[in-house]
Amino acid sequence: MSKSYSSHDSRVQVPRFQLPIDWWRLVPFIFLHVACLAVFLVGVSWIALAVCVTTYMLRAFAVSVFYHRGFAHRSFKASRLTQFFFTALGVAATQRGPIWWAGIHRLHHLYADTDKDPHNSKKGFWHSHMLWFLRNDTLDISLEKFSDLAQFPEIRWLNRNDLPVSVAFAALIFLLGVGLHPFFPGTNGWQMLVWGYFVSTVALMHATFLVNSLGHRFGHRDFDTSDDSRNLWWLALITMGEGWHNNHHKHARSARLGLLWWQVDLGFYGLSLLRKLKLVHDVRLAPPLAVNQSTI
Repeated sequence: MSKSYSSHDSRVQVPRFQLPIDWWRLVPFIFLHVACLAVFLVGVSWIALAVCVTTYMLRAFAVSVFYHRGFAHRSFKASRLTQFFFTALGVAATQRGPIWWAGIHRLHHLYADTDKDPHNSKKGFWHSHMLWFLRNDTLDISLEKFSDLAQFPEIRWLNRNDLPVSVAFAALIFLLGVGLHPFFPGTNGWQMLVWGYFVSTVALMHATFLVNSLGHRFGHRDFDTSDDSRNLWWLALITMGEGWHNNHHKHARSARLGLLWWQVDLGFYGLSLLRKLKLVHDVRLAPPLAVNQSTI
């Protein structure tokens, strides 16, 4: 992660995200949710719940830190191997590829809460929560528009193959259940697949979506920004710190979203560990006086 990006490219024709919903795109989305009902068929075990929480946390970290702070905002630099590993985990979260995700998020910051914002909160809760990505015009995020994101061939490969990577991750979770069965007879491949992939994936999806919806409707505005971003402590806990959304809109390039000592930011704690291990470097932070500039 070595290049900075331009906040605006005049060549980019930004859609106003007003096309009707593509109902065919609802099919896989609905399938993921319906598959969660299989918990009543496969049952539950403590090991399945543990894997569910673990796969949720690992992929939440990858999305929050590498998709968001790394690719969308260039808040730090990482070795190519580290970048690839955590980006692959982010792809396994089934929230599409890193270039698409980061491109959409950059548009959000450029045009927050306007018609050019892909998930404009002024269009209502359900639009900003999930209806926005079911429209065809949200697919118009390409390598040409955000070329700095495409400088690594392995990241382009992950972006093109987001669905196969997700399927491969689900298959690995199934095989994990098969391998654990002799040691934990209460679990099996199907139970592990349902809890470790479907349930954790859908839970993480909606936690991420809540940053776009609730994060612009409820909570505290510690900074006076031009958008409606808010800080929600409980949302920060389930999204690796993303709930400190108003902080983020004020200091978008900062790798730390929880600016006050009590604002828990698990993503930044994990990033700090990676920095100590020399896996990431050049971590950007908000100015030391940022807290004093708030409206608290």
